[in-house]
This record gives sequence, structure tokens and C-alpha cells, in this order.
Amino acid sequence: MDILVIHQNFPGQYKHLAPALAARGDRVVALTLKVKEPTTWHGVRVLPYKLHRSNGQNLHPWLVDFETKLIRADACHAAATELRESGFMPDVILAHPGWGESLFLKDVWPEARLGLYCELYHEADWPHVGFDPEFPGNEGPREPLRLRLKNLNNRLHFETGDAGISPTRFQADTFPEVFRDRITVIHDGIDTAAVTPDADARLELEGGGTLTRDDEVVTFINRNLEPYRGYHVFMRALPEILRRRPEAQVVMLGGDDVSYGARPPKGQSWKQIFIDEVRSQIPDADWARVHFLGRVPYERFLSLIRVSRAHVYLTYPFVLSWSLLEAMSAGAAILASDTAPVREVITDGETGLLTDFFDRAALVERLDHLLEDAELRARLGAAARDHVVQHYDLQRICLPAQLEWVDGVAKLAPRAPRV
Repeated sequence: MDILVIHQNFPGQYKHLAPALAARGDRVVALTLKVKEPTTWHGVRVLPYKLHRSNGQNLHPWLVDFETKLIRADACHAAATELRESGFMPDVILAHPGWGESLFLKDVWPEARLGLYCELYHEADWPHVGFDPEFPGNEGPREPLRLRLKNLNNRLHFETGDAGISPTRFQADTFPEVFRDRITVIHDGIDTAAVTPDADARLELEGGGTLTRDDEVVTFINRNLEPYRGYHVFMRALPEILRRRPEAQVVMLGGDDVSYGARPPKGQSWKQIFIDEVRSQIPDADWARVHFLGRVPYERFLSLIRVSRAHVYLTYPFVLSWSLLEAMSAGAAILASDTAPVREVITDGETGLLTDFFDRAALVERLDHLLEDAELRARLGAAARDHVVQHYDLQRICLPAQLEWVDGVAKLAPRAPRV
């Protein structure tokens, strides 16, 4: 079978699936902005496409997002046309539509089947909008209007999309029912053979010092430190956490940028804004026990979750972070927000502890309780790992299901593009 994979930051969510397709004998070609020259990666032929224009001037700000997607779709259409003229005729196209790239691919290959990675449909009602009153969104009360337009890309893709795949039920259920019928829930998968507990794990700190499983390490991890992932809630709880736990070492991993939601005031970062808010409440000796690692290589991330005595994960009702499932796979004892995506993987008192996203006092109490009770931590950590092994294991569960899904997509009658 000939398969085309589209992802602006390839491999992205196709990190395991694309090589597995190539390994079983399929001819797999990827189009991406990630490379400048053609290359081969794990049996996948990776080809670049180039943008031919930039955004226009004086556009309505709500149109800038769609124009960016349209520019990528136009460029990808041109590259796909060249690929077709070279003789490549994919049976299946696998695409993450979030950047618009796959918008016109059915116009190039109308007989191909298009399988979409359905990450999120931008719902305009509570709790997707208005969940955190402190950060009402880019447009305040007009945020639902902006999101309706932002979904134009999703809607256009489903006119030609033959099937969808979504990593969690929460994400799939954000899509309207008319689309949801075509979406299969299969997680990207966690390599539980690689992400394992390690009693001998060590984390070297910059400036000296080493943390091990013998230390009281509290971890907080996200791609970027921002309100969507509860950074403000955790930071505001930090003075009391440090006061209650005089031996705790608090280690935070994440960048200074914004992945989701509103940006901070110009020239500032959410990270520094909330450091400045709480720093005067924390004595210097306690602040020395707080460590910001920024973004780190994957092996260093693994060392961090393996030495974690308690891992705190907070999120709005939004896409669930891989880092939570990886922390669970490493046997960490989890304290997480009681929000819908989290409840899909954590049952309170069984595979972790849940707490109200906004209740800082409850967060401190539950964290204090977790750090105090070694037997509870051991039980929750073991159950968390077992849950991930049983339901999210990459090699035994998720990857075979993804391959089966691709084969099912190939058998569908293709949807033709509409005029």
C-alpha cells in the first residue's frame, strides 16, 4: 500500500505509526516543513514543501489564523501535485489537519482515502470557554465568535475526510456528532518498556546537587509554564507547600513560551509573572529548593519523573499531556486536577489523587497527605503504571490498533471534494 503522511512538524503524532507502516512493507512518503532537503527516516521517504507567500497586511485578526492555514494548504497542494506527476498515487493519506496542510489533497488524489488526526474541535461553551474566569480568552465575551471561525478548518477537512482518529474520548467528543461517527479513539501509545520505574534514578541539578528516590521531589511538568496547564494555581500554592514540606525539592519543567490560550502582556512571560507574584512570600532558603529546568532532552525528562515522589498535573478541559501518562508509566504518585480529560485516565484514590483545579488549599492538603504516606504513594504509583500498561501500551495495544485503523481506512469509499 502507498501511504502519504502530512505533518508540518513531522513525525509529530506519527512518530511510531509511520515507521511501523514502512516496516511492514508499505511505501510511506511524508511531506513536511521540518526538512529542507529530501531524506529517509526509519524507512519513510521525507520530502520538504516550501511556503510561497506570507500573511497579508491589515487582515481582520480572526482571519490571520485561517490565512496561515490556507498558505500552508496552497503550498502543500503544489508539492502534492508534483508528487502525483512523478507517479506517486497514495491509497491512504494520513494528516494532522491542525495547520491546514491537507485541505486540498483530495483535489490532487480524489481516489485516496483521507484519515485525519482529530486533536481538538474548538467548543465555544463552558467549560471549554470560561473555565478560568481570570483568563477569559483573547476576545473576552466575543471568544465564542472567534472560535466558531477557527473551526472553519476542521469543518472543511471533514467534507473530504474519510475517517478520523483521536487519542482520547474527551478529544473525540469535542467534535460535533455529525463528524464524531467517523472518529475512532486510539491513543498514540506510551512505550511502557522504556518508560519504567527506576529505583536508582538520579537527576543532576545545574549548579550542583543530585536528586534521587531518597529525596522528597515534587514535580510539575508541561511544554510551557502557562495558565492552561495550571501553572498559576501551582505557583500560588507553592509558598504553603514549601512551608509545610521543609525537605521538599520542587522541580518544574517547561518553557517560557505559550502553547495554548492568551499570551501574557508584551515583553513578559507567564513564568516570570507568577514568580514575581509569590516570590516575596517565600524565604530565600525555601526558594533555593525550587528548580526551573526549562526544556530538557527526553532522557533528562525520564530521570525527572523517575525520581518524583509526587507529580502534580493540572489542566483546563483540554488536550491531555503525554507527560501525565509517561509519569504514570514511570510509577509516579499523581496528584491531578479533577477535570474531564484527566478523569479519563485517573480514578481518584485508585490510580492517583484528584483535586479541584482552583482549590489551592485542597491541593496543598492532598499533596501534603500524599508526601506523608509512603504506602499510599506506592499503591497509587503501581496502579498508575498498571493502568497505562493495560490500556495505553504502545507495542501491544495502541500501535496494532492504529495499523488496523489504517487498513480499515483503505477499504472505505473515498469522499470526493465538493465545489
